Amino acid sequence: MSLKLTELEQPDFERLVLAEDSDAGLRALICVHSTALGPAAGGCRMWDYASDDEAVADVTRLARGMTYKNAMADLGLGGGKSVIIGDARRDKTPDLMRAFGRAVESLQGSYYTAEDVGISTEDMAFAAEETRYAVGLAGGDHGSGDPSPWTAEGVFRCLKVGAAHVFGSDDLTGRKVLVQGLGHVGMSLAEKLKDAGAHLIVTDINDAALEDASTRLGAEVIAPDQVFQQEMDIFAPCALGGALNAGTVPQLTARLVCGAANNQLSTPEMARVLQDRGITYLPDYVVNAGGIISAAGEIHRRGENYRRARLDGIAGRVQEMLQRADAEGRTTNEIANAMVDQMLDKANAA
Repeated sequence: MSLKLTELEQPDFERLVLAEDSDAGLRALICVHSTALGPAAGGCRMWDYASDDEAVADVTRLARGMTYKNAMADLGLGGGKSVIIGDARRDKTPDLMRAFGRAVESLQGSYYTAEDVGISTEDMAFAAEETRYAVGLAGGDHGSGDPSPWTAEGVFRCLKVGAAHVFGSDDLTGRKVLVQGLGHVGMSLAEKLKDAGAHLIVTDINDAALEDASTRLGAEVIAPDQVFQQEMDIFAPCALGGALNAGTVPQLTARLVCGAANNQLSTPEMARVLQDRGITYLPDYVVNAGGIISAAGEIHRRGENYRRARLDGIAGRVQEMLQRADAEGRTTNEIANAMVDQMLDKANAA
């Protein structure tokens, strides 16, 4: 074994570690943003970053986001994230994942890892051979497996809360809902929307997924570059981040935005632009917490009732957030961030 750990300076973060194992081909960053509310938890993604600086920027941004997501979901967990630098299709091996597991184990429980982009439940099982702090596993008494259905369920529940606020009813019958991105989460959300009677509009770059949604769900299929030309009631971004930007927001016809994608706003200012246009935005890190809720059940060794109670909890917080945003004249993003900051201040003062 040739695992080497290097501590990197990162202001306002508890820890940033570069983990390298030349024998296994591992170069990874593990970032712990905050453990004020409990051990840090957040997925591991594998990505072929153009530079180390790009990887550091990504892992720190994601780790901070997990602090806020985990706090708002009331999980008793802090925020962390990890990235493995490399092409998941070309460079990923069982030995690499085992080396990553040893790196996670070296943090002695201050960080729990799970699947993210480029990492599967099978990959995480190899990491779990070397660490007690890998979750999102398919087997075992508390294994949570694929988090996608839980993420979709959380988004769907929050979407219904948003619909009740915007339209006066959570009945989605006939509502035009555009789902952008039909990965595991997007397709699961589309199925729920179809069952709820929504007029489903979908787009993706995967033709097979579009064909499935068309034939099985009766969805209207549009080209990816036609999203913001569509008439819709609700926009559900479930693909890459940054979909809401200075070019797209002025075109958006939806009155409600609620989707599973991370970092939907290209800049924080877009929340105010949406609000000024009369569009209600439900912050992504609040509504897409179902996946980490599922993993938290595994961390805390709790069952399905624990997970479902926390899904109810995030829906309740969305309702509170919307009411406060209206009463205080602030954006939903500002309200959500303020709610989390208050939780962190209280924990840090204890």
